[in-house]
Amino acid sequence: MAADTIFAVSSGRPPAAIAVLRMSGPGAVAAATRLAGGLPPPRRAGVRMLCDPVDRQLLDRALVLVFPGPATATGEDLVELHLHGGRAVVAAVERTLGAMDGLRSAEPGEFTRRALANGRIDLTEAEGLGDLLSAETDAQRRMALANSDGRLRRTVAEWTAIATRLSAMVEAVLDHADEDDVDAGDEVLMSVRRDAGALADAIETVLAIPPVERLRDGIRVVLAGPPNAGKSTLLNALVGREAAIVSPVAGTTRDVIEIPVTRNGIAWLFLDTAGLREHTSDAIERIGIDRATRSMATADIVLWLGDDPAPVEAIALHARCDVRDGSVPADRIAVSATTGAGLDTLWRTLEEQAGTLLPRIDDLALNRRQAGHSRIAAATLRRAADQQDPLLLAEELRYGVQAFAALTGMRATEAVLDDLFGRFCIGK
Repeated sequence: MAADTIFAVSSGRPPAAIAVLRMSGPGAVAAATRLAGGLPPPRRAGVRMLCDPVDRQLLDRALVLVFPGPATATGEDLVELHLHGGRAVVAAVERTLGAMDGLRSAEPGEFTRRALANGRIDLTEAEGLGDLLSAETDAQRRMALANSDGRLRRTVAEWTAIATRLSAMVEAVLDHADEDDVDAGDEVLMSVRRDAGALADAIETVLAIPPVERLRDGIRVVLAGPPNAGKSTLLNALVGREAAIVSPVAGTTRDVIEIPVTRNGIAWLFLDTAGLREHTSDAIERIGIDRATRSMATADIVLWLGDDPAPVEAIALHARCDVRDGSVPADRIAVSATTGAGLDTLWRTLEEQAGTLLPRIDDLALNRRQAGHSRIAAATLRRAADQQDPLLLAEELRYGVQAFAALTGMRATEAVLDDLFGRFCIGK
């Protein structure tokens, strides 16, 4: 348990009707007692007059709740003060608490970090909570809520139990290797290899699901084509505002312009790029062309506005169809950013492709950190399935269990924790 006690407002920023100030740590109950005198029974709300313990000046008339540890959100003694939500009230109570020995303001994410340290949640649930706090679309909210509720933790616990059982079976064979029943031992090892391969298959199935970052970061859509193809005009029409400069002068767009937008619950990141051409004497334009080429290589979807075939896999457009003569090629979508023709068709095509790029809400989607440890676990289990030497087989299984421990945070480094909780708000 931490030596100090932390406090912070865990509700919305004042002013508000109510401000919920939480204290967590070994001195939480004593601090609340100094403020309020007698406290209500555990887990029962009571109205108390909060006074400065130094001069007994009245600070507020508040609702007080006491939650004895370890059965609390943080695993420590926890006290909630439901204050009137004015800035002056909150500031006075925080100033009084800060003057007490052993109490200090909480750092971002510190309440949740203590919950992790005290075994109330694991790292996957903390990551889910972090995603929930930053969710901007309904899909992000629902996915984050499922992960913060322990969906991934339960799956990893099942994987860990299987790997641990297999490891124990191999150890038992090794312990009795000098006994006569060699055939029985070989049969056990064959079963272990088969089950290790099946577990690797199950993990790889999860790894094949699009990563959870797709929901948060948005699908990267790059608009590409030659100069004056109408990329910037189309970008403005898709995002619904004048985000990019439009000019009849070729080469107006020199750099990559990134515009985020949300539509029908899907986050998108549209990128307008410099016009592509083979030869230019303008050094700045050449840099823009190089950046456009790199953006196309890393895009989830490319919208190609050129008449020539696209240099990469792309959705080919017949842009500015309102001012062009001739028929529309069968493999292209006719669009006009000026009249709006074809934009609905283009959006439907984009959303159809998004369905293959985004995890479904009921999918067990992993973030990059989780996927990294899962790949290590799958690889060790795959090697175990092919390993004939029982000693090496046992070693591979131990590596797999260690990868699961890192996934859930049992072996997480301080750098990983600092990066995660640094993105949390104060009070969480």
